[in-house]
Amino acid sequence: MKESAEEVSELQALLDASIGRSTAHLQAIITDERQLSAADLVQLLTGMRVLNLATVTKGGEPRISAVDGHFLHARWVFTTAGSAAKARHLKARPAASLSYVDGERLGVFSHGEVEFLTPEHPDFAEIEAHLVAHYGSSPSTWAEDIAYCRFQPSWMVGYAFDKAAVTQTK
Repeated sequence: MKESAEEVSELQALLDASIGRSTAHLQAIITDERQLSAADLVQLLTGMRVLNLATVTKGGEPRISAVDGHFLHARWVFTTAGSAAKARHLKARPAASLSYVDGERLGVFSHGEVEFLTPEHPDFAEIEAHLVAHYGSSPSTWAEDIAYCRFQPSWMVGYAFDKAAVTQTK
């Protein structure tokens, strides 16, 4: 867990606002007993998680792909080839949706925008160090055009069918 108390508080405010402006249908599914808190998420989303990333083509057609996601400082970060379709979509249209689903056990769903991080960005070195520690090498060595991305959520909910069981396992 790399989140500060302030980051956890901000994430909780986002989670509360998001469920509050969700549809009655979603609120009937993600009841208080099934809603994951920010504290739950930062404990449960350690390590790498395969995320479903939805982008949009210039023609408005949806596209979905998978990325290795890392939850750092209450934000998802991931890398991809700069030449990948998802990178082209996000550079032109940064709005995206991300989800992480582990069967019925837990799900995190979010909408927001992706920002591209360069080595000059103040957070780049910490993200790079985390990824090197996880993978054993820098993603930037995997290809000439690796893009480092961070997802800035504007809406996010966390769900666990059996919250007590999920939060006790970590």
